[in-house]
Amino acid sequence: MTTPDFNLLITLDAVLAEGSVVKAAQRLGLSPSAMSRALARLRETTGDPLLVRAGRGLVPTPRAIELRERVSLLVQETTSVLRPAETPDLSRLERSFTLRTSEGFVENFGAALLARINTEAPGVRICFLQKPNKESSALRDGSVDLETGVIDETTGPELRTRALFRDRFIGVVTNGHTLCNEKITAENYAAGNHIHVSRRGFAKGQIDDALELLGLKRNVATVVGGFATAIALARASKLIANVPERHTGNLRAGMYTFPLPFATQEFTVSMIWHPRMDADPVHRWLRGLLLDICAAE
Repeated sequence: MTTPDFNLLITLDAVLAEGSVVKAAQRLGLSPSAMSRALARLRETTGDPLLVRAGRGLVPTPRAIELRERVSLLVQETTSVLRPAETPDLSRLERSFTLRTSEGFVENFGAALLARINTEAPGVRICFLQKPNKESSALRDGSVDLETGVIDETTGPELRTRALFRDRFIGVVTNGHTLCNEKITAENYAAGNHIHVSRRGFAKGQIDDALELLGLKRNVATVVGGFATAIALARASKLIANVPERHTGNLRAGMYTFPLPFATQEFTVSMIWHPRMDADPVHRWLRGLLLDICAAE
C-alpha cells in the first residue's frame, strides 16, 4: 500500500476553505500553476473533482463539503502537535478566548481571572458566554475555547476535563426571614415557599427527591432559569432559594445562608475543552490560571 502524501491535507484544507485555486495559492505561497497541479493530485487521490466550474467561479462538490470540517480539524490538530511547546511572550501576546460558564461562575470567579490576565497578559481578551445547555458542538467547532460545568453522560467522550472544585447545594433567604431565627429542620424548611431553578422549566429536582424520602413535599412558588435570578428573588421576598455554595458566594453577600437539613449529593465543577487545544501553550496557561483561581477562592 502506497503511503499517502500528508502534505496534500494542507493543500486540501486551503482549497476547501478558500473555494478558489488562486486564493488557495496565495494562502500557501504557491503559484497558480503549482496550485492547479496540486488540485489535480487531490482529485486523483480522492477520486472526486472537489471544485467544479459554475459560471465564472467554482463550487464545492458534496464530497468536498463533507470533507471540509474534518480536514480543517486534522490540519489544526497536526499543527498543534508540531508547534513548539514554549509559551510565547505573554506580555506581548494579543489573543481572544471565549469561555462558556454556568450562571454565577463569572460573578464569583471572573474578576479574579481578569485581574490575573491583566497582570500577566494584558493583550488577552476574554468573552464570557452563558451556558444554556450541555451541548458540546461549540467546543468541537471552535466557537467556544473553554467551558465549565458538571461532567455527565451528555459530555462528549472525546473532550478533555479537569476538576476545579467540589460544591454542594445550600439554602438562602433574605435577612429577617423566619428561618433566620429558628433551628432549621426538614419540616420547617419544606413548609416554606420555594424557588426552583431549572434551565428547562422543570418544577421538581433533587431537593424534591430528598424530601420525598422523608415523607415531605415543598411548595414551589416559582421556577426560574438561573441561580442569580433565584437569589435576586429570594433577596426581595420571603421565598427560599437553593443554590450551589461556592458557585454563588459573591451573589449571596448580605443574605442568610444555611446547610440543607437533609442529605444531598455533592458535585464536581470541571473545566472542559476540545483535545485540539490540549497542547496549545496559551490555552494551557489559561487553564492553569482558572485552576489556580478556583482553588484559591
